[in-house]
Amino acid sequence: MAAPAMQQTSTQEESPDLEKNGHAERAQWVLNPPEPPGLWSELLDSVRDKILPCGNNFMSLKNESGRKHLVSFLQGVFPILVWCQSYTVTKFKNDLLAGLTIASLCIPQSIGYATLAKLDPQYGLYTSVVPPLIYAVMGTSREIAIGPVAVVSLLLPSMIEKLQDPGADPIAYRKLVLTATFFAGIFQATFGLFRLGFLVDFLSHAAIVGFVAGAAIVIGLQQLKGLLGISHFTNKTDVISVVEAVWRSVHHHWSPLNFILGCSFLSFILITRFVGKRKKRLFWLSAIAPLLSVILSTLIVFLTRADKHGIKIVKHIQGGFNPSSVHQLQLNGPYVGQVAKIGLIVGVVALTEAIAVGRSFSSLRGYHLDGNKEMFAMGFMNIIGSFTSCYVATGSFSRTAVNFSAGVETLVSNIVMAITVLVSLQLFTRLLFYTPIAILASIILSALPGLIDLHAAYNIWKIDKLDFLTCIAAFFGVLFVSVEIGLLVAIGISFAKIILISIRPGTEALGQLPGTDMFCDINQYPMAAKTPGVVIIRIKSALLCFANASIIKERIMQWVTEEAEDTKGNVRRTNNQLVVLDMSSLMDIDTSGIATLRELQKNITSRGMELAIANPRWQVIHKLRLANFVSQIGGRVFLTVGEAVNANLDTKRAGSI
Repeated sequence: MAAPAMQQTSTQEESPDLEKNGHAERAQWVLNPPEPPGLWSELLDSVRDKILPCGNNFMSLKNESGRKHLVSFLQGVFPILVWCQSYTVTKFKNDLLAGLTIASLCIPQSIGYATLAKLDPQYGLYTSVVPPLIYAVMGTSREIAIGPVAVVSLLLPSMIEKLQDPGADPIAYRKLVLTATFFAGIFQATFGLFRLGFLVDFLSHAAIVGFVAGAAIVIGLQQLKGLLGISHFTNKTDVISVVEAVWRSVHHHWSPLNFILGCSFLSFILITRFVGKRKKRLFWLSAIAPLLSVILSTLIVFLTRADKHGIKIVKHIQGGFNPSSVHQLQLNGPYVGQVAKIGLIVGVVALTEAIAVGRSFSSLRGYHLDGNKEMFAMGFMNIIGSFTSCYVATGSFSRTAVNFSAGVETLVSNIVMAITVLVSLQLFTRLLFYTPIAILASIILSALPGLIDLHAAYNIWKIDKLDFLTCIAAFFGVLFVSVEIGLLVAIGISFAKIILISIRPGTEALGQLPGTDMFCDINQYPMAAKTPGVVIIRIKSALLCFANASIIKERIMQWVTEEAEDTKGNVRRTNNQLVVLDMSSLMDIDTSGIATLRELQKNITSRGMELAIANPRWQVIHKLRLANFVSQIGGRVFLTVGEAVNANLDTKRAGSI
């Protein structure tokens, strides 16, 4: 019996040494990681991953033929080369039906949105031809329908007319619109190429909800010009100016016939939409209702000669293929800087809408949408569009929803839609001479209710009040100041929120949950027990920098002081007091943060305590080593908080022996 007892005693004596060696080895894992990638390395990797479809596996292709290299590259840039290999006749039938359905909705909407953008009607149709064709070969969303949209059509004139009045010189105005489209495409493609999609995310969901709702109301008020047959109207977009213009016109010159005709067909479109929602099989009825409205109203005006009695009509729409507009780009003009800024703003808004629409429907079909490829495709699409008389195109939520309901399979539906619009440009534009402007206004008005999402606004209010502030700031900024001011206010508040969350000076004291090795916030988990002789504090900020370092140091010292004193303010007598900083939430640190940690270490040492850090992130431990801070705290760096606590207990045992 003596031998086993001696063996058991020997094992118990060796186990602390093994555990101690294990702690030391794991500490070396933390202290000696590989060199973290630098800024230039990350940038080059991003460019390589975007340009080369195989990304990090590109080196593995070195032994393959140049033809395979080329095929792989082309498939990355043009996804149509991948999915067309499995394309079937059944899929084509579904895409053909979907393409014809969205074309029936696209034609009247495109004409209406062009007038909203203060361009001739044919430019809306041009924008529904070339951009969808380009996107069909480069895009990754299967359901999205490309073309002009209401928000972009409002945003462009609201900013460009400050540089050039479209009424005084429509040709110069059109040139600036095309130039802004070119810059929008350049910025969008750059975002995708260099993986700068996070810039688009500064337009948060709350900001988009408020901005789009405000823009919808402004668009609706501006359509009163066409609905009432008003000749002279304000160029301003704020609600007060628009209401004043309507009030003045109502008391002078307006056409009741325009109003009656427009409201009649607006009611027809809304009723068919209601029927389509109630009976899913009749979705096509709401899709073709705008086109039916155009056809019927045009026939009514033509047969009754209502244009002689005050009904305002579209008149001439230029037909034919998209004319080249390369010579119209004003890249050396006096407004090039301002137009570039407009292109940036419009490009970001268009990207935000397109990616939001694409992701919404891709999640329903269960496939991944590559945001960076989407941005590159959108950018290239708008660059080519600016060369072919198109203004900024993006994904339309209303047409995408119809496309989805029609059973779309692939982007061939966009090709079908573009060809249908092109045929209409070639053959049917003369038939639209007598189309009433009030009908175009009613078509735009019918699309606006879907842009005002009250349910989303309520959820934002219920979940996050700061997000709701962003939402209403964007809404009222658009409504009472201008579209661009509302947008900038929304981005500003979103940006401020990001900074606030990133550098918010947060700390929390940790305790061990009973029966576990987990250390959690003692306020969130009151059952968590503090470890005697050890103060464990987690830094909750993602960044320890000049903006929050001093406040975080003060809060840590406050925790330390509270632990070191009893309720009467007398200093407690504790041996080997250790302060452990849990850095698991800290993503990065700057020189101010390191300097503050040095001051913190001196303050803690002056109180007879020691400082240790646990679970530092890659960039953090790298910078702390370069600053020699690790050696200043005696190398007390641990993989977990539990190991730091155990090391302190081992030190206590060694001291007692």
